[in-house]
Amino acid sequence: MSIENENERIVVGLDIGTTKVCAVVASINSQNRIHILGVGKAPSEGLNRGVVVNIDKTVNAIKTAIKQAELASGIEVNSVNVGIAGDHIRSIRSKGVITINNKDKEITVEDVERILKDCQQIMLPPDQQILHVIPQEFVVDGQDGITDPVGMSGMRMEAEVHIITGLVSAAKNLYRCVERAGYLVADIILEPLASSYAVLDDEEKEAGVVLVDIGGGTTDLAVFQENTIRHTAVIAIAGKKVTDDIKIGLSVLEDQAQTLKHQHGECFVDMITEDESITIPGIAGRPPKEITKSILAKIIQARMEEILEIVAIEVKRSGYSESLSAGIVITGGGSLIKNICPLANEVLGMDSKIGRPLGLAGGLIEEVNSPIYATSVGLVLHALKAEGTENQQAVPSSSKGAGVEKVMNNITERMKSWFKEL
Repeated sequence: MSIENENERIVVGLDIGTTKVCAVVASINSQNRIHILGVGKAPSEGLNRGVVVNIDKTVNAIKTAIKQAELASGIEVNSVNVGIAGDHIRSIRSKGVITINNKDKEITVEDVERILKDCQQIMLPPDQQILHVIPQEFVVDGQDGITDPVGMSGMRMEAEVHIITGLVSAAKNLYRCVERAGYLVADIILEPLASSYAVLDDEEKEAGVVLVDIGGGTTDLAVFQENTIRHTAVIAIAGKKVTDDIKIGLSVLEDQAQTLKHQHGECFVDMITEDESITIPGIAGRPPKEITKSILAKIIQARMEEILEIVAIEVKRSGYSESLSAGIVITGGGSLIKNICPLANEVLGMDSKIGRPLGLAGGLIEEVNSPIYATSVGLVLHALKAEGTENQQAVPSSSKGAGVEKVMNNITERMKSWFKEL
């Protein structure tokens, strides 16, 4: 949703996850101060690994989360900015080249749009659609490292872009769930891209950083370097697999496995100082059983190590593993497992920290001061930034100049029109 008046704009971020649905209502005023007005959360049972598998359950969870946010904010929600993830997400690097043919040989916004369109001429399977086109750099007459070529003089311009694609049916089902719940889709945004707006600052993006969002069904990854996203990936192993391991390994119910993970879970056995005993209630009248904290930690550590090892493979695949000075930022519900940072330090060999939403000025800041709200707050920040660019307002900025931003807005509008046609 976007409500605009003289003093503020209001948007809604909707994170439809495998284990939970989060809705955040926020506003930005004329001084660019962002306030969280309402928050809602509901259990989600209609998704598997980030993809909708039950429409009705997903619709009910969306309704519940948004109603809570409406109640807290006192604002009626009409449209939402939705996050998309799942192991169907793919990322592709593409290059394009054009000649500058106007009489002044000056690069215009139209030239930039033309080259980005040229970069999109790639072969895609019929079930995949472009979600985002993110410029990496431009080269004008052999001069590289240019972020915004508009206004420069040249004869030949090259560009390299990062293209993110997703499954048409996955986007369509998300769209339908939101519409059946009674709301419009303002935009669909890749979840790790959204999370980056909430938990990374400009210095980290400049120095080089890996964002790892460990959710319920998927682990989303994004590599940033020199203020630009360089690599994205979605891993189909996350927090729910940890719960399943505890459930099977200890022969307990799913609710008990969740409680054990949240209340007693650690993911680094070597850092347990007191190996306490934990009592697990028996099932259907059976006597309770005792386990130690270290046994629970071994189960959790095995799965978390697997996730982090796949992250390490993706970081290496990005080609930027040697230039990530800011290390790794871990967010999402999975980051709340105790001692995940020391484990990440050991597996990935780089400094790590927990990422919580940044840059909020007021409102329900404490309520969203948790990694589980990284995506939903990021969706809000992404939407506010896009609207601010259109309105020539200084919302949190990226390094790209006004020319490229204008083109990106045009591309975004075309993406939105695709979703309206679904």
